[in-house]
Amino acid sequence: METVQLGMGHELLEYAREIIAPGVKGQLATEYRWLACRLTEALADALRVADSRGQRIPDLEETAEDA
Repeated sequence: METVQLGMGHELLEYAREIIAPGVKGQLATEYRWLACRLTEALADALRVADSRGQRIPDLEETAEDA
């Protein structure tokens, strides 16, 4: 699931970069709102993935005590 979420985030970021690139014709407010909503969702997914991965990293103090 993480791979899918991060992959979708990468695709969305690339789309956003194309939309806001210099010289690109402006979009309608509804299109910018759609993009902002999707970017917000992608950021939430990325933070959830980071938190999940962080919880799987062993605590350094516990690792030292076990050794």
